[in-house]
Amino acid sequence: MTPKRSATPRRVAVLSVHTSPLAQPGTGDAGGMNVYVLQTSIELARRGVEVDIFTRATSSADPVVQDAAPGVRVRNVAAGPYEGLDKNALPTQLCAFAAGVLREEVRHEPGHYDLVHSHYWLSGQVGWLARDRWGVPLVHTAHTLAAVKNASLADGDTPEPVARQIGERQVVDEADRLTANTVDEAAQLTSIYGASPDRIDVVAPGADLTRYRPGDRLAARAAFGLDPAETIVTFVGRIQPLKAPDVLLRAAAEVIAREPGLPLRILVVGGPSGSGLERPDSLIELAGALGIDARVTFLPPQPPDRLVDVYRASNLVAVPSYSESFGLVAIEAQACGTPVIAADVGGLGTAVQDGRTGLLVQGHRIDDWASALQSLVTTPARLDELAARAPRHAENFSWAHTADGLLGSYRAAIAGYRTGAGDGSDVVDVVADFVPRRPRGLWKLRRTSGARA
Repeated sequence: MTPKRSATPRRVAVLSVHTSPLAQPGTGDAGGMNVYVLQTSIELARRGVEVDIFTRATSSADPVVQDAAPGVRVRNVAAGPYEGLDKNALPTQLCAFAAGVLREEVRHEPGHYDLVHSHYWLSGQVGWLARDRWGVPLVHTAHTLAAVKNASLADGDTPEPVARQIGERQVVDEADRLTANTVDEAAQLTSIYGASPDRIDVVAPGADLTRYRPGDRLAARAAFGLDPAETIVTFVGRIQPLKAPDVLLRAAAEVIAREPGLPLRILVVGGPSGSGLERPDSLIELAGALGIDARVTFLPPQPPDRLVDVYRASNLVAVPSYSESFGLVAIEAQACGTPVIAADVGGLGTAVQDGRTGLLVQGHRIDDWASALQSLVTTPARLDELAARAPRHAENFSWAHTADGLLGSYRAAIAGYRTGAGDGSDVVDVVADFVPRRPRGLWKLRRTSGARA
């Protein structure tokens, strides 16, 4: 018999296959999703929801279980080699990862987890299985969509594989509810993958507003040995074509050519990732080729207590990405009182108030970026006006607000879920006939009992 489930989950299994929430953002595949998973889990735990985060172990030194915060455990699942496994090779390890997740649940009484929340399509594939096995609803957050990324690739970048697009469609079909970062992303889930709008909840990401807030610019610059008299424009993120740090460097070179007396410095904070790993020094080489290497400072990825000083030290933060589901860097920077210049793509149109807390640039033409950048760095009074409004805008995006939105989605998922036997019998008690499940030709076993026939 299925244990009675409350409207609010007591315990949630969060799946993050390809990056650990404890990994340093800006290295490898770690980025905004890592921050999202950890911070929302902490906020959920503060509301009395226990959270187990399942991720793939990437070192033999990783403990099986790590306490990330009160009520939040990270479970490192051994699945495949610890190192040297590219993200695109991870589908080969999903069976091993799924086994690790399912084995944890069977150590407890039935009904141990009330809900599964998967992040990114790889996790969604495992979440789909766990949902069926445990008889609980699945909430899925895509974070990025292959079709959207492929529609706006940087020159020479590698498109997302067709297998990912197929996998995303399967997860979208299977999830009981989907959360999207913005209204635009919700529309993409509907138009690209045919998701029903009434299964989508728009839940905006946030920032740690207790950490990211305005501070002493001169002290922040001193912490990194930066000149107090320079105008500093900063890029924070993974160094790869998708994030387009090269656009910032090329635009800065044009501004320097136009304004040779301007004390402009470009600060790049991050490490190579994705296709950027093929040429890890490409950005350094580009700065040299442009003749601005003396004007560019490179720093490795910074932990949060140092990253806040990076934002405070900057006059302007640039987010020139070709695709961005939201843009946490933009919110964090604004929370620190630093305006943002960003590409008008994805969620950045929501994260940045154009003309009020920053500037949105259409496309990635270097002349356009140079003119937009020049209009800001040559008018300190305008930068000050944008900076004054930035923290007030960022107050609309906190992890507390995000957690409230997720809890609403969780409650809707639980309320709408037609549970089966709850002990896994719905998985094995099947009729061996296949029936068409979607007009696209997907097929699935019809269960004689269960949540979703």
